[in-house]
Amino acid sequence: MIEDFDVKDKENILEIKSAAAAKRGHELSAFIDYWQNMRRGQDVPLRTEIDPRGFESLLSNSFIAEKVTPGLARMRVAGAELSKLLGMEIRGMPISSLIDADDQTRLSDAIVELFERPAIVQIELISRERFDTQPLQGTMVILPLRSDLGDISRALGCLVTSGEIGEGPRR
Repeated sequence: MIEDFDVKDKENILEIKSAAAAKRGHELSAFIDYWQNMRRGQDVPLRTEIDPRGFESLLSNSFIAEKVTPGLARMRVAGAELSKLLGMEIRGMPISSLIDADDQTRLSDAIVELFERPAIVQIELISRERFDTQPLQGTMVILPLRSDLGDISRALGCLVTSGEIGEGPRR
């Protein structure tokens, strides 16, 4: 379930946040700092400049996505923790597969902003409680990237969760 939808025009950042963002913020700050450093004075870094060793500690939580249509991006590469969340291989699936159907329209709007503005997307996520597990909380960050052709059609993302995943799928 996506909480609070907030657009920060001044900083060109699209953020979906809650109070839980502070808890996982430190884990993702190095990931975002890496992307910022790869910009090298540009608005958005090239996909080919991204080296996974730059965020090795979050590699299993990370993904590279490709824009398919406005509002839809599919994961070209995805870490093992993301597959564990859904209980299946997630590579090739849309980013929206990580989100409950009720919130996919809001995610789609954020993905449009990601590629069109471009914007940084940060989303606070909470899975629903199930009979066998407690709610799972997470933060997803999606950062725009340029393709080899120079268009903004790729994205670098990371989803960090806290709590027991249990058996997938967890959306």
